Amino acid sequence: MQSFSDAQLRAFLDESLPVDQMAAIEQHLRADPSLHSRLLHLRGEEDAGLHTIGGVWRRNRLSCPSRSDLGRYLLGVLDADYEAMIRFHLERVGCRFCAANLEDLRRAEEETASQTQGRLGRFFQTSAGYLQPHKPKP
Repeated sequence: MQSFSDAQLRAFLDESLPVDQMAAIEQHLRADPSLHSRLLHLRGEEDAGLHTIGGVWRRNRLSCPSRSDLGRYLLGVLDADYEAMIRFHLERVGCRFCAANLEDLRRAEEETASQTQGRLGRFFQTSAGYLQPHKPKP
């Protein structure tokens, strides 16, 4: 049986682990009653007000960039160090919340681009007659 640290289990309870780690813990929970007992104990500590700094950090997502920073990351306009930190947060830490936020921003950007192309096409079609060279009347 694989052993999990209390920090991993707390992150599991907060649903802040990457998907593959969440699935591994869920799979072990089905087969290991002692793991289930540990989770209940950790949840009880949290409910009793025994909070760790790491727990507060994860629950409040203090390492997560803001949505506007994720938008700037998507546009590629951040300075290199901050961009590297966000990439690390998304790819190595595997923050599902920020990944979902980034995907939402990507979809919104694609929809906006599609709407803009459609609008430009309609403008061109309605003004095509005005763009023809003017022919003097005989």
